[in-house]
Amino acid sequence: QVQLVESGGGLVQAGGSLRLSCAASGSAFRVDGMAWYRQAPGKQREWVAAITSSSTTNYADSVKGRFTISRDNAKNTMYLQMNSLKPEDTAVYYCNAQVWRGISSVYWGQGIQVTVSP
Repeated sequence: QVQLVESGGGLVQAGGSLRLSCAASGSAFRVDGMAWYRQAPGKQREWVAAITSSSTTNYADSVKGRFTISRDNAKNTMYLQMNSLKPEDTAVYYCNAQVWRGISSVYWGQGIQVTVSP
C-alpha cells in the first residue's frame, strides 16, 4: 500500500505565501506523474498543477506565474510553492500520484486546507 500525506496548509493573508508538501510512503513502488488538485466549498475539484517524473511541469491558467510545482524524487516528495495568494485560492488541496507497483494505480492524499483571508 502507498500513502500520500500532505502538509503545510493553513491560514494566510492575501498576498502571502504557503508551501505545500506531499510525501509518498510505502514499499516497493515508483512514483511517476504527480499533481495538485483543489476543491473550494460548493465547487468541483479542479486541477492546479502537474509534474512528470522528469520534472516537466504544467499549470492551470488561474495559478500560472504564482504557483510553482516541484519534486524531490529521492524523497518521493512533491511541493507546491504558492505566492501572491488570493482569497479565491481558498480550498482543500489534494495531491495525486500515479504509482507503479507492478501495475499503475492512482493514489490521493487526504487533503489539506488552505485559507486566504482578504
